[in-house]
Amino acid sequence: MIVRIMGEGQWKLADSHFTELNKLDDELLAEMESGDEEGFRRTLGALLDAVRRIGEPLPDDALEPSELILPAPDATLDQVKEMLSDDGLIPG
Repeated sequence: MIVRIMGEGQWKLADSHFTELNKLDDELLAEMESGDEEGFRRTLGALLDAVRRIGEPLPDDALEPSELILPAPDATLDQVKEMLSDDGLIPG
């Protein structure tokens, strides 16, 4: 799967990592729903760090279609709320 972090680039991840990312996405969704800004910042950072850690960065000039688009690290809770559908950032 190809994941884009807005403002940073794209990473190629094995589908086997979906469970780990989905768990973080569920946590992020719960923190957003409760308005937990501190938890939101922490979990968003963990989600983005996981993508960077387990993914293989694609070259900057690669134009692969992204299956997932994640917010930039400095995105606000309100900005991320606008990105979400009922399924969260990672469709499940």
